Amino acid sequence: MDYNPFSLEGKTILITGGAGGIGSEVARVCSKLGARIILTDIREEALTMALDTLSKHEGKEHLAIKADLTDADELNGLVTAIPEIDGFVCNAGVMKLVLTQFITEEELKRIQSINLNAPILLTRSLLKKKKINRGGSIVFTASAAGVYRVSIGNAIYATTKCGIDAFMRTVALEYGHKGIRCNSVNPGMVETALISGFTEEEKEKEMLNYPLRRFAKPEDIAFGIAFLLSDASSFVTGSALKIDGGMTLS
Repeated sequence: MDYNPFSLEGKTILITGGAGGIGSEVARVCSKLGARIILTDIREEALTMALDTLSKHEGKEHLAIKADLTDADELNGLVTAIPEIDGFVCNAGVMKLVLTQFITEEELKRIQSINLNAPILLTRSLLKKKKINRGGSIVFTASAAGVYRVSIGNAIYATTKCGIDAFMRTVALEYGHKGIRCNSVNPGMVETALISGFTEEEKEKEMLNYPLRRFAKPEDIAFGIAFLLSDASSFVTGSALKIDGGMTLS
């Protein structure tokens, strides 16, 4: 067999927000690298469609489990249902642009619940129930928006992503001695449904901030996540990997 430190052969990987965007692309890339995939999302039909795109491997059955991770019972049910895993990609998230003076408590709680509370509680449960194998890797999808740069109207989203990055570093510190690594990827703008609210004019203006003069494609982020899941990154923990096309250089 050819030497490939980036292979995910023999690894089982759980991916949240797996029904589309970055999540489904991470699943597709990781399955091509040999991993068994467990997808979870709240969108059942899209979840099934994402599952059908994964590379098939003899003796490895990919799984799709519908779950609302903001619901404690469904979160705990997911953790109970899955086998032990070698990788956990915490990717589910939402964004809404709103000026600070117009932030409502309802929207604040909703976005924080999805982007921050659920990832923390799911990670806690996976670790407490010893579902992550020694040598395992946890990867959070954070964001260059907030961790490295703020923008008008993005206070709630940026704050939750800063929180995720701080949580990531804490987990890395606490679980390194158990051989479990924890990192994050910090994308700039990615061509997914998350930016569907932007007009073409707004996109063109924002693209001027990117030296590469384009936004990321989902696979650009997926390749970075696959690296952090692989043995090629076995000495990388507590790191926030920027995949932003140079947006934060200026």
